[in-house]
Amino acid sequence: MHSAELLDLLGNANRRRILRLLARRPHYVTEISDVLGVGPKAVIDHLEKLEAAGLVESRTDDRRRKYFSIARHVQLEVTVSPYEFGTKSAYPRQSRPSLGRQHLSIELDRTEPRGGANELARALRELEELDRELSLAKRWVEGQITELRERLGESLEEDPRLVAGVIAALAEDAPAGVETIAGRVELDTRQVAALLESLEQAGVVSRGENGWELA
Repeated sequence: MHSAELLDLLGNANRRRILRLLARRPHYVTEISDVLGVGPKAVIDHLEKLEAAGLVESRTDDRRRKYFSIARHVQLEVTVSPYEFGTKSAYPRQSRPSLGRQHLSIELDRTEPRGGANELARALRELEELDRELSLAKRWVEGQITELRERLGESLEEDPRLVAGVIAALAEDAPAGVETIAGRVELDTRQVAALLESLEQAGVVSRGENGWELA
């Protein structure tokens, strides 16, 4: 999808709120409607637009409820400066990028060029090349994070989004109780408790006197 079209699609506040909900876990229409305070018909209209754009996908459970979730990782960048205005969308790289250098080197204490136009142009080219390398590296890291989340979820036979959410909550502040974790990831306490037990069996988390924490 063209970056300008993606920007237009995400210009709607309710669509952004829907994506924020789906980033935590899959939801069905009634849930989204209740949280957002928006009618089901309007929610369905937003979901259809997001699904047509390839950002959202759906599945039906055994109770014939249609769940929606985010389909893929997309990064949208908007640049506004005295020298440039533009939008750019990118997808994570699964393969390691072929960078011009063996490793990224950032000279934070580099001295400001004091030469003429040639020296300034050379310094500008170096920074533009570094910016390109950082962008490629960031996309590769995001691809690796997505892949590892999916592999971890598959190994535990759990939804990767739920696993990632619980781990992120414990990484931010631990130890924590089930109710605290459930509040952070916006899940039912019974569901969180069952997931924590599964993660404990896999050696990912441990339960202490003051609550749960990463093992």
